[in-house]
Amino acid sequence: MDVPSLDANAACIRAEVAWFSQLLDLRLKQHAGDAPHESLQDALSPPRLPELSAPYADVVRELELPPPERLLLILAYLPHIQPAVLDPLFIRNQALDRRFTEFGGLVGSSHGGFLPTGETALFLLAGEDLSARLSHHRLFHPEHPLLARRVLRLERRHPDEPPLSAALQLTPEYLERLTTGGTYQPPFGPEFPAQRLTTLQTWDDLVLDGPLREELEDIITWARHQRTLMDTWGLRKQLKPGYRSLFHGPPGTGKTLTATLLGKATGLPVFRVDLSKVVSKYIGETEKNLASLFDHAQLQRWILFFDEADSLFGKRTESRNANDQAANQQISYLLQRIEDFPGIALLASNQRSHFDEAFARRFQSMIHFPMPGPAQRLRLWEACFRDKPFPLAHDVDLPRLAREHELSGGAIINVLRHACLKAVVRTPQQIRAQDLLHGITRELHKEGRYSLPGR
Repeated sequence: MDVPSLDANAACIRAEVAWFSQLLDLRLKQHAGDAPHESLQDALSPPRLPELSAPYADVVRELELPPPERLLLILAYLPHIQPAVLDPLFIRNQALDRRFTEFGGLVGSSHGGFLPTGETALFLLAGEDLSARLSHHRLFHPEHPLLARRVLRLERRHPDEPPLSAALQLTPEYLERLTTGGTYQPPFGPEFPAQRLTTLQTWDDLVLDGPLREELEDIITWARHQRTLMDTWGLRKQLKPGYRSLFHGPPGTGKTLTATLLGKATGLPVFRVDLSKVVSKYIGETEKNLASLFDHAQLQRWILFFDEADSLFGKRTESRNANDQAANQQISYLLQRIEDFPGIALLASNQRSHFDEAFARRFQSMIHFPMPGPAQRLRLWEACFRDKPFPLAHDVDLPRLAREHELSGGAIINVLRHACLKAVVRTPQQIRAQDLLHGITRELHKEGRYSLPGR
């Protein structure tokens, strides 16, 4: 964010904090009997939003927030930006030598400030007016836009306690938007087992036949026109939202690159899910991690790519013990989340046969990525050396390499890397046939093949 935008955002937030501080002061005076009771609308009106673009103002405008919702937004934001504003809520009830119950609030393990709860919000919105408190309960319903759109969340520490004793928190996505106007990307780890995929390559670097390209075009069309199809054309009654596709075929045939290029074509970020980090040995952790992943993906319109999916999504094991039952339950939960995901979910497998029919019916398309034939291999070889600064020696025969050696696109890229490592340290710097043949031999050995054709 540039300096003018930073200044504009700071000015907008200062005005919102000043409004909040006046309201907090009024509520505390009312609580002490030093001011008459008034409703939020009668007491203080929120400040006008600046005409200039600023991240905080842009979010308020986009969400079309009336005063009560604006109060909740700044209340949840204050611990991150100006926590001292909430310090007056630490005032103690002298008669009981404890904090006032009606203020709500929590104290964190490392954060020394006041952490607001739903109870805090109700105190600020309604004071001691019971009718107003009942009216404002709608703000905390899961279907309210602030919660349904994952702007705010109520983080309950103890499920048996009153729901509004839960911490009122901004989601990381909206914390980032309000502060910088940027997009939040969670750090990779057990709690977020996904990493973004990017590439400098284009569709020209991926050799695909016509029918396969047509099936991929269907995914692109869905991404671009889903809203029209579901809402304008009224297909929501018949179709579940989202699009699910299984990519299957041998390793190195372009499944991951295709998923990444679909992201480039649609303008949607692609995140590869590490399935080894999805399933936890701790009961409940898998569901928690997956819920976070899918919530982020849904809010920010990510494409989810589950690589090597057959390692987890193959035919479920017979439940012989508690561990089998837990594993099957976790897999079933993940399958259900994928089926309910309103975005694009892509799964990749080396073997189509590893999936049972009940699993296959959950997909809109199943796309086979075959090993390339001689003509496709020649196009892949030529693409590797097109527009490169290093020359090929006169003994390099790309058509012959394409005819004689059955390699996937990924294997050909590995051969290119090997040959370039040999060429870069010699004079003249050129790639020789022997470099390529040695690289091909290495790739064949990886697959358990130990002889070149004709040898």
